[in-house]
Amino acid sequence: MKKHEEAEGIVERMDFPNKGIVKAEGEQVLVKNALPGQKVRFFVSKKRHGKYEGRLIEVTEDSPLQNDSHRCSHDGVCGGCLYGGFGYENEIKVKEGQLYRMFEPVISAHQENGMDKFRGVLPSPEQKGYRNKMELSFGDAYKDGPLALGMHKRGSFYDIETCPDCELMYPGFREIVKVTLSFFAERKVDFYHKNTHEGYLRHLLLRVGRNTGEVLVDLVTSTQNPSKDGFLTEEELLKEYTEELLKTKINKDTQCEIVGILHTRNDRVADVVCDEGTDVLYGRNYFYDTLGTLSFRISPFSFFQTNTKGAELLYAEAGRMIRSSLGGDAKLIYDLYSGTGTITQMLSPVAKRVVGVEIVEEAVEKAKENAGENKIENCEFIAEDVLKALDHMPEVPDFIVLDPPRDGVHPKALPKILSYNVPSLIYISCKPSSLARDLPVFYGAGYRVEDMVGVDMFPGTGNVEFLCLLSKNARI
Repeated sequence: MKKHEEAEGIVERMDFPNKGIVKAEGEQVLVKNALPGQKVRFFVSKKRHGKYEGRLIEVTEDSPLQNDSHRCSHDGVCGGCLYGGFGYENEIKVKEGQLYRMFEPVISAHQENGMDKFRGVLPSPEQKGYRNKMELSFGDAYKDGPLALGMHKRGSFYDIETCPDCELMYPGFREIVKVTLSFFAERKVDFYHKNTHEGYLRHLLLRVGRNTGEVLVDLVTSTQNPSKDGFLTEEELLKEYTEELLKTKINKDTQCEIVGILHTRNDRVADVVCDEGTDVLYGRNYFYDTLGTLSFRISPFSFFQTNTKGAELLYAEAGRMIRSSLGGDAKLIYDLYSGTGTITQMLSPVAKRVVGVEIVEEAVEKAKENAGENKIENCEFIAEDVLKALDHMPEVPDFIVLDPPRDGVHPKALPKILSYNVPSLIYISCKPSSLARDLPVFYGAGYRVEDMVGVDMFPGTGNVEFLCLLSKNARI
């Protein structure tokens, strides 16, 4: 096998999150987005330290596990999904295998029969229509093609696939997308071109409270003139758009209603949703949702788990682990990387005091607002980097919750966390490989795995949440 040549082979397995391992010409090749059992043709792009990497060209033969009855109509084109036609039971089995292979070498090196603590991956309560947030892009499906609104095509920086039948998107969003695309296409409003930095339409941000049915719509544009001929002002355009949306029957099959329509300006070159000023065109600039008995006020750019029902399962599992570990009420719990304070507030009944630490100031302000609305008085929130905050948090907690960003806990923060010498702690990871990297440090401090389980928060994709309870008195 040589670099810069095409080859063909069978995918033997898929490592986390989307690394297909292909056997071809007696060699193993890593080909992203290739599913177990598929026969694929690929371009050999790299060879590093004796290992080959390839770029997927096409699937020449489906996996025996694939079934057309499970296949989305946008499969193979849209870059949003991975497990096209695989069936959910098979997807869960693949994810369980990925996690087992990832953690088994790390844990077995320190703890006999440690993987007996792994309880597999808990399936999402909803596998379709679960996404309560969508960031859709305006563009065209091909150069100089008609206006499109949807997801980036797989492997493409420019081309957009309109996805009216997206199976991950909350069903109530579909009519909004359809009306929005039709409205701006009829008026020949141009999208923002990434290469020339010219154009008006950039993104459509949609959010919904799954337990309340409240929908927030945010149109993200540049500040350029939306009308090439100059006959329609931006104010007139946005007024017409708002009126058109309010006539839309989005609750035909779902119990939901639009509670706010917003317009956000963004002139940054980067192809991301940024807030450089937001106006309310209708209603309010926030919506409500609930998790368990708690209510949350959510703004367009606030963090909130994208799978509401999955989040309820995730936090229920976390709560069960924490309660079983504490055995009773705690005096003090630290929730590090607390975000908008969801876990902090959910811990309030089992502790006299809970302190959340989060670097994003807006998230902390939202956490304080939500705690106030939920009439929770024993939660404190600190707006600071965890690494720095630990320097002036001398009180020793009874328990620590770690829910870091994808890159995991900062290496310099780990010794500070371990210096508290708490009997137990829980590590919640949205990128399990970061946890696998950090585990040896905890083992070096005397911790062992007490319980570990995956929660499939992102059906159809390569991602999964992972919870690991670590204890100095683990029942081995």
